[in-house]
Amino acid sequence: AIIFEADGGEVTKVTFKELLARVSQFANGLKAHGIKKGDRVLIYMPMTVEGVIAMQACARIGATHSVVFGGFSAKAVQERIADAGAVAVITANYQMRGGKELPLKAIVDEGIAMGGCESVKNVFVYERSKTACNMVAGRDKTFSQLEAGQSTECAPEIVNAEHPLFILYTSGSTGKPKGVQHSTGGYLLWAKMTMDWTFDLKDSDVFWCTADIGWITGHTYVAYGPLAAGATQIIFEGVPTYPDAGRFWQMIERHKCTIFYTAPTAIRSLIKASETNEKVHPKNWDLTSLRIMGSVGEPINPEAWMWYYKHVGGERCPIVDTFWQTETGGHMITPLPGATPLVPGSCTLPLPGIMAAIVDEAGNDVPNGSGGILVVKKPWPSMIRTIWGDPERFKKSYFPEELKGYYLAGDGAVRDAERGYFRITGRIDDVLNVSGHRMGTMEIESALVAKTDLVAEAAVVGRPDETTGEAICAFVVLKRPLPQGDEAKQIAKELRDWVAKEIGPIAKPKDIRFGENLPKTRSGKIMRRLLRSLAKGEQITQDTSTLENPAILTQLDQTY
Repeated sequence: AIIFEADGGEVTKVTFKELLARVSQFANGLKAHGIKKGDRVLIYMPMTVEGVIAMQACARIGATHSVVFGGFSAKAVQERIADAGAVAVITANYQMRGGKELPLKAIVDEGIAMGGCESVKNVFVYERSKTACNMVAGRDKTFSQLEAGQSTECAPEIVNAEHPLFILYTSGSTGKPKGVQHSTGGYLLWAKMTMDWTFDLKDSDVFWCTADIGWITGHTYVAYGPLAAGATQIIFEGVPTYPDAGRFWQMIERHKCTIFYTAPTAIRSLIKASETNEKVHPKNWDLTSLRIMGSVGEPINPEAWMWYYKHVGGERCPIVDTFWQTETGGHMITPLPGATPLVPGSCTLPLPGIMAAIVDEAGNDVPNGSGGILVVKKPWPSMIRTIWGDPERFKKSYFPEELKGYYLAGDGAVRDAERGYFRITGRIDDVLNVSGHRMGTMEIESALVAKTDLVAEAAVVGRPDETTGEAICAFVVLKRPLPQGDEAKQIAKELRDWVAKEIGPIAKPKDIRFGENLPKTRSGKIMRRLLRSLAKGEQITQDTSTLENPAILTQLDQTY
């Protein structure tokens, strides 16, 4: 079932039979600790077989899991435990990434200590590393203690099709992350169907999705879809650039991977690496086992698509450029390999049963060729069921009345006049897509302003970035005189470290600019479109007559 390659290159193979025994044993251990159907369990694990076992064991006993990406901060862990009311946390002492040992358990301890986590009665720790970590007596147990003496048979708990399988938190445009709740029946059905449709899965395939289990892609196309479809899959603990940027190509050759599914950001950074170092160019490996390649997380630019098609797929492999979201649970708009004529940069057509459309602000269809708002008009099996604990926000965020109650994806799109193919043009709200990961500008602004000794005000926008798709650009007003030179660099570093601690390294602003004020209208509204132009380095052509303080635009031009 699983070919696991560790960060350091060690390979372990797990059969379906072994996996079932391990999941059952783990599930029995959870039950022995009083964890039952309907309980929420937070999972903060490295990208390992054990991470998938933890998710499957929760599913087996009807407990709802909530996985948090291992790069998120203690505060993110605390917020999610408190919001979900988790009764247990499953974590590891450390994770291995790029040859480094990074603490996980210590971050869980720090998060729980922040308060609001009184619901947690047990913490189960996978000993990924031999390095000891702090264990709290009575609360913390290792995996071996959890599984000791437990039977390798555990009958699955029967649940209603609508029973919540998991909650996955995603960034919204209003600061607080939303707990996207998915069902058991519809979600698993669509995970299995899209494995068959989008990837044309056969028994002989070796499937590899490079996503982390902390994201929806790692839920649907690592932890659930491949196993539901009976696929053999590769799970990789490490990063694409360690020990060097040839790691992916080396692994495709080594494991004879046939279906490869990764993100445009990874592709772009590997293009860059192979341009500076001939040795890590994919041509140095035998990639002829590949038959289908996929792209996920953000729209892929045509240049990256062409490179991927030519140098990785040898101009033989169709690329399935999949559009979907945390909230949709599985693929929505994607080419079908061998059946859909491909166009670089287009996710082509919706899957059967998906009523996707492009509408104007009143919910009316727009003609092909003119852009608008992407919506889905009818329900589908794996759609979000609610926002955990906030049904009102669920209705308002996703089914706005002014759009006739259609599902609002939050992305802009356009269909070409010729074939009716869809192309996603980017978010229409204040949500950034950095390396395929969604982050609300509000969330990053709140983190910056929480540094109360230093920051008076902050505004965050995105700008295009060659590698990550979008880069985070922060405009900051300090509670002290405008810094220059080295002092400004030092403060910028301090703010980046602070955001990493508050949210996670992924949210660190790439550009930080300081001003005595932010560009505001006379009514006090921040003019974000001006900030976007500044971030992109464009000439300001917009009307600035409503600006209260036009002079600060020159201050905000300097990047640190």
